[in-house]
Amino acid sequence: MDRQTEVNGRLDGSFRADRFGSVSGRFSAKTVAGAVVLTDEAGHEIARSPLFRLIAQEGSTFSIFNVTVGNRFHWERTEDQTFQGDLILRPRKDGTIAAINEVPLERYLKSVISSEMSGAAPMEFLKAHAILSRSWLLAALDRKKKIEGPPKSSEKITDEEVIRWYDREEHDLFDVCSDDHCQRYQGITKIVSEQAEEAVRETRGLAITYQNQICDARYSKACGGITEHFDTAWDGRGVPYLESISDAPVPHHPIGTEEEASAWFLTNPDAYCNTKDEGLLGEILPDFDRETKGFFRWKIEYSRSELEEILRAKSGFDFGTLQDLVPLHRGPSGRISRLKIVGSKRSIIVGKELEIRRWLSRTHLFSSAFFVTGEAGGFTLHGAGWGHGVGLCQIGAAVMATRGFSAEDILKHYFRGVEIKKVY
Repeated sequence: MDRQTEVNGRLDGSFRADRFGSVSGRFSAKTVAGAVVLTDEAGHEIARSPLFRLIAQEGSTFSIFNVTVGNRFHWERTEDQTFQGDLILRPRKDGTIAAINEVPLERYLKSVISSEMSGAAPMEFLKAHAILSRSWLLAALDRKKKIEGPPKSSEKITDEEVIRWYDREEHDLFDVCSDDHCQRYQGITKIVSEQAEEAVRETRGLAITYQNQICDARYSKACGGITEHFDTAWDGRGVPYLESISDAPVPHHPIGTEEEASAWFLTNPDAYCNTKDEGLLGEILPDFDRETKGFFRWKIEYSRSELEEILRAKSGFDFGTLQDLVPLHRGPSGRISRLKIVGSKRSIIVGKELEIRRWLSRTHLFSSAFFVTGEAGGFTLHGAGWGHGVGLCQIGAAVMATRGFSAEDILKHYFRGVEIKKVY
């Protein structure tokens, strides 16, 4: 948790701190004059310090209350979460607190693959995800070590354009966050099966590599039948192992025109992530993701006034009477990276894919792969897929595992030209 005015939780078992010995039970933390003040359940001050490191003793865990899950996405909610490892409480200059869990990498992975997908998913899929998530993290840590100076800008804003992307902005006080911006990490709360632990144990040290470099592996929930190029979602560079592929046993033609996009979104093509098997989805998706239905092909209808109101609230611009939504650039999956919004008062081009999804929904659109039809007084968005579509398609990969593909087969399907190597 970051930038919190107050952090509340419970220490189950014994935790040691250098300044005051052992502590356990419910706690609250706030900042006062630049220091963190730790109080017990009765509100009595335990200690205050510029930084607290609460070191877990054997068998101890801690819980944090009211953790936001799916921040700013359509599944956003709060829940209490329980963690292994140490708890660090650090103040920020603005008077807020960052609560940080320090945990060994392999233990972190057990939680990630159980938080991203269900721990009851097919074993070969869980093994593939363990290798994938390990690669993602190792690449992120390596990149962080190499960065000199401030991070590069992730937006380009002019009077006519707002182009913004949400890569892994380098977190200043910690390595990675625990939500969808990085990888879902929900502690031991979601580890409900031995399979997740076994998948991490059996793949220990394995990573995806390209030309002997650990891959910055990406993934999303469902590509919609064709995966996407890296630069549709993030900065303009090409990444050889993050190029678009057909997510099916048969090839699908990349989307090149508006006519091809509308035809593709109205079809029901053969694709690994095209499954309506509720039993299978129940096995592979975590509980709150099962609430999302119809993600392979979807439709959203807005009245003109409703969409105008959403655009004002989400973009900060008053477009006046909304006249048109014009795709200016699509990637091969059909995901839009530049969209022109035309109104009676002003017209603005918005990108990239996540910013488009945010502007056109009270929460998020499932994806930016859609085309628009206009009815009298309204707009209908016909779309495909769930997420940015780059790299591994989680639902597609899980379906591949049920059809007998190995973890290595799955990874080499989504990341072309790679090798799976033991890096430690």
